[in-house]
Amino acid sequence: MEELSPGIFVVPTIALTLVILGYLYFAKRVKDRGEYRRFVFAVAVTSFVLNFVWELVQGPLYEGFEYDLKHISFCALASVADMLMVFILLFAFGLIYKNVFWIKSMDVNKVLLLMFVGFSGAILAEVLHTLRGDWSYAYTMPLLPVVDVGISPVIQFTILPWLIFMIGDKYKKGN
Repeated sequence: MEELSPGIFVVPTIALTLVILGYLYFAKRVKDRGEYRRFVFAVAVTSFVLNFVWELVQGPLYEGFEYDLKHISFCALASVADMLMVFILLFAFGLIYKNVFWIKSMDVNKVLLLMFVGFSGAILAEVLHTLRGDWSYAYTMPLLPVVDVGISPVIQFTILPWLIFMIGDKYKKGN
């Protein structure tokens, strides 16, 4: 991990703006706002927690990572950015399917599309961040051939969004 630069905050700022707009858009269109708020809250908490744990576990696969306040704080910041990206997926698919609760009618095609978008987005993000020098991989990080990005962060965004949405869906009715 390199030092934090102002540039590393640009994409999360754009992401936060998109998430707020997505939240407001769907808040006006749902029948039960309480259910919607519970769902969004469950997705937010689940996303942050699962991504934070993943970031901490994969930390040693990054150059210079240590379990100190600086690196754990960076993992927390990355988890907030990950959470925003999960919401962008949720709201983007909500626009496509014309329903923010699209996860309720999950089928194999939706799961595969979500996983493909997460996989592709993770590759793009990793390429951009490693090129900018925001972080670099330790020799222990397994790399995807051709694109030379870490397998761990790609698996993270291929699998976790689906899992997060499934957990969030369980809690939207206050179960």
